[in-house]
Amino acid sequence: MSGVIPFWKQRGETSFDCVKQIRERYGTKKVGHTGTLDPEVDGVLPICLGTATKLVEYLTEYHKTYEGEVTIGRSTTTEDATGEVVAEKRIEASISEAEIEKACEPLRGRIKQIPPYYSAVKVKGKRLYEYAREGIEVERPEREVTIYSLTLTGSPDFDEERSEIRVPFRVTCSKGTYVRTLAVAIGEALGYPAHMSQLTRTSAGPFTSSDCWTIEQIDELVKNNQQFKAMDPIEKAMHEWPSYTIDEKTEASVRNGAVLPMLKNVDEQQFALYNQQGSILAIYQQHPNKRGFMKPEKMLLGS
Repeated sequence: MSGVIPFWKQRGETSFDCVKQIRERYGTKKVGHTGTLDPEVDGVLPICLGTATKLVEYLTEYHKTYEGEVTIGRSTTTEDATGEVVAEKRIEASISEAEIEKACEPLRGRIKQIPPYYSAVKVKGKRLYEYAREGIEVERPEREVTIYSLTLTGSPDFDEERSEIRVPFRVTCSKGTYVRTLAVAIGEALGYPAHMSQLTRTSAGPFTSSDCWTIEQIDELVKNNQQFKAMDPIEKAMHEWPSYTIDEKTEASVRNGAVLPMLKNVDEQQFALYNQQGSILAIYQQHPNKRGFMKPEKMLLGS
């Protein structure tokens, strides 16, 4: 029993809650998700079962797309709507879409971020949110992330009574990006405190919202002993990876985890090997010590 369930995480649940639900429905402990979503964020959460759990570290690296909303006019402790307000600045008039677009320009491409205090990043063996709960300030490590695209998906909505502007946006970004922090940066570029007021992950690698199954739908499948309908093959999960098809003779060696001469015209450091039937066999890498050879990094189908 191996595969990936494109699961729809609901708001109010932790990513581990979702893993626990799948363990119970499928009766296996070999379950892992491919990228944590905060409790107040809903959306696409691919969950691996069986042999597919070996691929979690690779699938976590995939680009992800989110649709959300930044509220300009106040910032919070958590950088989202769940935190306490820490700064406010009255907005006297609406900000134009062109001004907001200009503020977004330097936030595209390779940028640096400092993770929010309420995050799971570890500093000296302790999560940042643990320091935050104890009221302890520590130096947070700066990190580089990539914003592949950042677009406005609607016009700014000026609420004169609340003195705030809500701006809908879509972002496609690399692993490790804090969209909350990105929302704060948009406000800062405009000269105002801001926070992320809503967020939904709409895709993770090859999986999109239209592929996803809710826990209610999976429960219905379980009732009819059809829960395997929710599982996609490992091959779909690895669709975006560089891949090469090998002949039957090489397949036998790969199944045994052999070190082999490098395939022709392979430039990537890591790549997936498939057999003639289209099944993924293993993740191989260029050998670090033997030039012109390749070695297994992760075996997926044995001998």
